[in-house]
Amino acid sequence: MIVVIKNDAPQEKVDELKQMLEGYGVTLNLSVGTHSTVIGLLGDTSAIDADLIAAQDIVEAVKRVQEPYKKANRKFHPENTVINIKPGVDIGGKSLAVIAGPCSVESEEQIIEVAKRVKAAGANFLRGGAFKPRTSPYSFQGLKAEGLELLKIARRETGLPIVTEIMSVEHLPLFEDVDIIQVGARNMQNFEMLKELGKIDKPILLKRGLANTIEELLMSAEYIMSGGNENVILCERGIRTFETYTRNTLDISAVPVLKRLSHLPVIVDPSHAGGLPWLVEPLTKAAIAVGADGVMIEVHNNPKKALSDGAQSLTPDQFDNVMKMVKKYAAIGDRTI
Repeated sequence: MIVVIKNDAPQEKVDELKQMLEGYGVTLNLSVGTHSTVIGLLGDTSAIDADLIAAQDIVEAVKRVQEPYKKANRKFHPENTVINIKPGVDIGGKSLAVIAGPCSVESEEQIIEVAKRVKAAGANFLRGGAFKPRTSPYSFQGLKAEGLELLKIARRETGLPIVTEIMSVEHLPLFEDVDIIQVGARNMQNFEMLKELGKIDKPILLKRGLANTIEELLMSAEYIMSGGNENVILCERGIRTFETYTRNTLDISAVPVLKRLSHLPVIVDPSHAGGLPWLVEPLTKAAIAVGADGVMIEVHNNPKKALSDGAQSLTPDQFDNVMKMVKKYAAIGDRTI
C-alpha cells in the first residue's frame, strides 16, 4: 500500500499520519520527491482501512500495490533514483554511464593499458573480472585477490571507479574498496548472497539471469533493498533463447519495461548479449535510444590472446569509434557522460 501526501501538507500533520500508520505494525518507506511525497507501507496491510486513511485532509490518494516487489517499485518511489559513485560521477538521471574494460584482469600492464585507453575515449568506469565464473572448470578462473589489487592500481593511475564481480559471500571483505560490486547472471538468485549485500552501503550492479523474467530480476533487487541497501543498478545482458547466432538475445524491451516498473537505474551489456564485436555498436545505439542509463562494454588490448571472452571484446581502437557514436547519441538526448 502507498499513501500519496499533498504537496502543501504541514510536516507536523505528516508526522501524525506516520505515527498512525506505524500503529498498524507496518514498516514505512518515505520517498520525498520534487512533485510529491509518498509513504510506502511494507508488511501486512490487509487490516488497514484504506478509506479511513484517504479521509485524512493531507492525503491525496491511497493505492494498494499488487506487485510483490515494493522498494524497487516505482509506485513507492515515483522519481528516478540517481546513484552517486563519487563527486561528479552518477549512474541515473541525466548521466550516461559507460563502463568499459576487459572480461578478466590478466596482468598489471594489461589492465593499466586498457584503463588508460578507455578513459581517453570517454568511459567513466573501469570494469574487470578478478573472480571469474566459467562454464568449464578447466578455463581461466581469474587472478582473484591479486586481480582486485591490480584493479585498484589501475584506479589510482586513471581515477576511474572500478566495477568487478563477486562470486561468494566469503569474498565480501576483499571488496571493501571496490566502487561497484557486480552480481553476475549466474548469481542473480543467490539469495543468501543478496541478503548479505543488502547489509552494506555500496552500489550493487545486478545482472539479469540467462533465463529469468523481469519480475524475478526485480525480486532479486528487492532482496538487496529490503536489507537496507537501496543502491541497486539493474543490468540487461541478454537472455537465452532458441537463437544460436548470437551468444544471447538482447531483450531491448526490458529497458523501458524496467524503467516503467521501477525507479532504479538500468544499464545494458551489449558485449555479453551479442557475443560478437561488430554487434556492440548497434546494440549500444539501441540501448541509448530506449532510455538505458548506461552500457557495459568489454575492451581488451589484444582480444585474440585474451584469457576469457576475447571473441566478443573490442580493441581500444574499436572502442574509440563506438564512443564517438555514444557521445553523439548522448548529446541528442541531452545526456552527459
